[in-house]
Amino acid sequence: MTPCTMKRSLKMVLVVITAFALAPSAPRAQDYPNKVIRIVVPFAAGGAVDAVARTMARHFADRLGQQVYVENRPGASGNIGAEAVVQAAPDGYTLLISASTLIVNPVVSAERAAFDPLKDLTQLALIAKGPLLFIVHPGVADTVQDFVAKARAKPETFNFATGGYGSAGHMAAESFKLRAGFNIPVVLYKGTGPAFNDLVGGHISGIMDPLLTSLPLAQGKKAIGLAIASPVRSSLAPEIPTFAEAGFPGFEFYTWYGLWAPVKLPADVTDKIHKTLSEIGASADARKWFESQGLDYSGVGGPSFREFSLKEQALYDEIVRKGNIARQ
Repeated sequence: MTPCTMKRSLKMVLVVITAFALAPSAPRAQDYPNKVIRIVVPFAAGGAVDAVARTMARHFADRLGQQVYVENRPGASGNIGAEAVVQAAPDGYTLLISASTLIVNPVVSAERAAFDPLKDLTQLALIAKGPLLFIVHPGVADTVQDFVAKARAKPETFNFATGGYGSAGHMAAESFKLRAGFNIPVVLYKGTGPAFNDLVGGHISGIMDPLLTSLPLAQGKKAIGLAIASPVRSSLAPEIPTFAEAGFPGFEFYTWYGLWAPVKLPADVTDKIHKTLSEIGASADARKWFESQGLDYSGVGGPSFREFSLKEQALYDEIVRKGNIARQ
């Protein structure tokens, strides 16, 4: 190579280096967020998960200074929307808010899902949880013990309902059957609305459902609240006893909502989201809204949320095995 050629080559290298130096830098995690954030809800609009997501979107937008919108992608018990998040870029601009069904689906599904929620998603945080309420059609029973005695004596005249296969309400009903020693069918409905209609109409004996949705029926005298599946009575319904008070200590079941993201989320983006969750938890406005829905705000993330999810999945797996529940 001649000195002239070497000189030209060196000049080209310098030009390339200069161009890289002057080029706009790629978005950095510490700049997060600098564009719109999408929260995917894997269920239809109008339900409890949707309500939680929209509340969180508002608080995230207020604190992060960016637009945050909710995208409903229902189907396959929440798997369609969750899979969209699994396949999204791990940059913090696509998040998932779902219910406990995300963790339960692998346990109750007959087919292997395209993803594993504990491996293919970043477990960001438990947002909130709330106890289930056991309600029955008026005249069916006056107490939990009364319901159990009648269901044991005439199981063919009793049944439970569930608004979703593998839901917290479904697993609670199956678990209670095992605990109380009776066997009655659990009728599957496509949503709690139709199930509630049949409960009020007398076609369904009882249902275990989140306090948020079931308490209005009890307060309106369309159903009777027999027990709440938490260690203490609810301030929203102090007249309804706990299962422990009704003779079944330790019987606790909750509906809960979590926040997830694609795997390999940058550490500083994760930290920013956790900081925001803490700020939301410190907000009186946010806590008041969750309490009005019968939910306790948590915001606990990282390893603690993963450990919580593993325990929940193990609990439901045990119920499915002991109850010989068919997978769908």
